[in-house]
Amino acid sequence: RLEKVMKQRLGKSTRKLGVVRLEVERALKDEKLEFEINGRVKSLYSLHRKLQKRGSLDNIYDLMALRIIVHTKEECYLVLGILHSLYQPMIARIKDYISIPKPNGYQSLHTTVITPNKQIVEFQIRTRDMHEYAERGLAASFHYQQQKDSKEYLKGDSKRGVSNLPAQLQWITQLQEIAARLRAGEDIPREQLSIDLFGNRIFVFSPKGDIYNLPEGALPLDFAYAIHSDIAKHAYGFRINGKMESFERPLENGDVIEVLTRKLSYPKPGWAQLVTTSHARDKLRLQLNKIRVQAVNGAISLTDKIMPLSKPEAASKKSKNK
Repeated sequence: RLEKVMKQRLGKSTRKLGVVRLEVERALKDEKLEFEINGRVKSLYSLHRKLQKRGSLDNIYDLMALRIIVHTKEECYLVLGILHSLYQPMIARIKDYISIPKPNGYQSLHTTVITPNKQIVEFQIRTRDMHEYAERGLAASFHYQQQKDSKEYLKGDSKRGVSNLPAQLQWITQLQEIAARLRAGEDIPREQLSIDLFGNRIFVFSPKGDIYNLPEGALPLDFAYAIHSDIAKHAYGFRINGKMESFERPLENGDVIEVLTRKLSYPKPGWAQLVTTSHARDKLRLQLNKIRVQAVNGAISLTDKIMPLSKPEAASKKSKNK
């Protein structure tokens, strides 16, 4: 009997999902958006498994789902607004995995709505790149990005650092860095882990249009070290959105940042107060240590040059006293 009820529910849901899909398609076309939309109703097997966990069909909110794929992140949020203007959203089920990706790098906007006919429908909204990553993993996403930006990759600019990776994969690289440091026995403060792993994320740009994924509250030096440590160590200033800004200016979503460098500029101990990410702190610490070692070696070398000159003078003084 239960199986019969589930089959009836699935049949009705398929027909109702078709109606919702047409409504959404019309609304998106009215906004002149280019998009791809596909839907699914849970299979009988999946529904049975969910039923075992939830206990009632009424507690299963993703029985019907539609996935919408658009070109840009900005369009994802536009689609979310359109859906919420069409249907009543279930506020507790809105998930922004674009601003805050899952630990595995997954990105999408999720929302669950109630239609005027009291149907509950789940939506996933993402870009094509996000979709490639979600469906086929890290390698597929990276390949897709390479195909899309093949001219950039052919340039082979070694100073672009992690920006060669799609923005969501940069975060994965940072997670791998932190994991390696923890495995090596390094003590990373809880506050630092909170910034790197659990805080909100922002997206900022280089003047060339390269996108960088940083934690909210990041400072200009964090951006410089995200590009490349060799660029960061020679930084003497930052131009943000075309305006000169201080090292203390917090970065914001959409900022375009130019790192101003000169060969005679080097890291200073005070920079430790001007970085927030563990990646930047680690690179800065290595650079400051290298500068200290070079200073000590320079002093030793200078002493070695002076000492041979002073020894004959001392010897001649002793001979005169005799």
